[in-house]
Amino acid sequence: MENSLLKRTRQYAIDVWKFCEKIPKTREYNAYINQLIRCSSSVGANYRVSQRAKSTADFLNKLKIVEEEADETLYFLELLSEINPSLKPEITDLHKEGTEILSIVVASIKTTRRNQKAK
Repeated sequence: MENSLLKRTRQYAIDVWKFCEKIPKTREYNAYINQLIRCSSSVGANYRVSQRAKSTADFLNKLKIVEEEADETLYFLELLSEINPSLKPEITDLHKEGTEILSIVVASIKTTRRNQKAK
């Protein structure tokens, strides 16, 4: 059975892609949209890879990448929200989900580190 964060991060990448599909096709938007699609899909891809980690250190390294990519996704969503306030309602939901995913990942990193020190 697939874990819920795997499903959630994959759905997040899909939801961001569907949002990006609606953005006007201009040189300026494309630079941000391409990056947003890359980092949002990287969240799920790297979380998936973390589940096959060879060691605790490998697991933590992968989760740190997920943390960085999730934060980068939030950054580009925030930029788009400021550039085009009409996008804010849809961005709000994506930002909320991204923030929740980021919080879960950060908590997992902290828990793993704490458990590692306890050994």
